[in-house]
Amino acid sequence: MDFSSLTDALSSQNYAKIPDICETLMLQVAAQGIAFQDDWPYAIHLLGHIYVNDINSARFLWKTIPVAIKESRPEVAAAWKIGQNLWTRDYAGVHDAIHEFNWSPEAHCIVAAFSGKFVCDPTAFFVLVWTLVLRLG
Repeated sequence: MDFSSLTDALSSQNYAKIPDICETLMLQVAAQGIAFQDDWPYAIHLLGHIYVNDINSARFLWKTIPVAIKESRPEVAAAWKIGQNLWTRDYAGVHDAIHEFNWSPEAHCIVAAFSGKFVCDPTAFFVLVWTLVLRLG
């Protein structure tokens, strides 16, 4: 599989393109009948959807990931933990999920960029701060 377009998006920090690139690549390999599940960058794909705030697509992707991959790749589960917390609007949980895992270099860049966007969202930031104050209180 040729992941050069995905690698280019990561290296140029163009994270908003990741979901479209991954979806296009997935359709291409599926149309060719190539078994791709074992080599697919599921964590990056999930984080791409999370970065563009497309939690519905992240949730759908999560449901299609084989159980063996969910169990054998902790980074995939950690990426989904961010998505789960966003789905339930548990912004303190999002913060915790971001900081609880030791991300790979590729994923760390997206997670850091998302974290910056997340903190700049006034509503999410207010709820996060309020929740953290309540935890300390």
